[in-house]
Amino acid sequence: MSAEGPYDINFCFPIPEALESERVKLTPLIPSKHAETFFSATKLHPEIFTYLPFGPYEAVGDFVDTLIEGRIRKNPGETLFAIFDKTRRASVTNEVEDDSALAGLVGLLNSSPTNLAIEIGFIMILPSFQRTHVTSNAVGLLLHYALDLHVDGGLGLRRAVWQANALNEASVRSAERMGFKLEAVLRWDRVLPIGKDDAGNKKSERDGDPRAGCVGRDTAMLSICWDDWESGGRERVDAIMARLK
Repeated sequence: MSAEGPYDINFCFPIPEALESERVKLTPLIPSKHAETFFSATKLHPEIFTYLPFGPYEAVGDFVDTLIEGRIRKNPGETLFAIFDKTRRASVTNEVEDDSALAGLVGLLNSSPTNLAIEIGFIMILPSFQRTHVTSNAVGLLLHYALDLHVDGGLGLRRAVWQANALNEASVRSAERMGFKLEAVLRWDRVLPIGKDDAGNKKSERDGDPRAGCVGRDTAMLSICWDDWESGGRERVDAIMARLK
């Protein structure tokens, strides 16, 4: 979290300084600017991490060292954005953009310049911003960034993916609302860390399993591809982003 010099995002695609709609702004996550505010807001809401493969965290240093530095920044296929709600003013003005309120974080994962593919994931919306315009605008901005052609300011990718714990019906519904199509449910797709029993697939592992005690996860795989985007997907997303409720 050093303030010396610019922070190296280390992402495989070029990232603009901000992605912005009328009501939401995304900026690359900078630990020294955003980590403390986000961590403090999650202390009373550990449920934010229920379906995520990490967290909750006991200290901001653990959050930064384990997730941001220990995972995200080490992998050029992953990056995190801070989400700002431009319709609300922040209570902590020294760690936010333009006095807008920090509403959560969202990530880009499994990014592949070779295969022109990307995943939108690690969506962590603070409780007071859930069921508002925040999630739809944040996801919509990332879809434009991923699927719009270069001439329109995007990356021109062919495929954007959304993966959700199959038990997380709200996440699957959110994806489908934004135009993602369910492709499959991947059984026993992941081994979750100790302490994530509530997110497990409720199935027992066999005797002799090398990671006995770590529950398994079934994953819902959804996608929206360039041809979906060009045949009404973009307009659908724009209409959802423009809704006031």
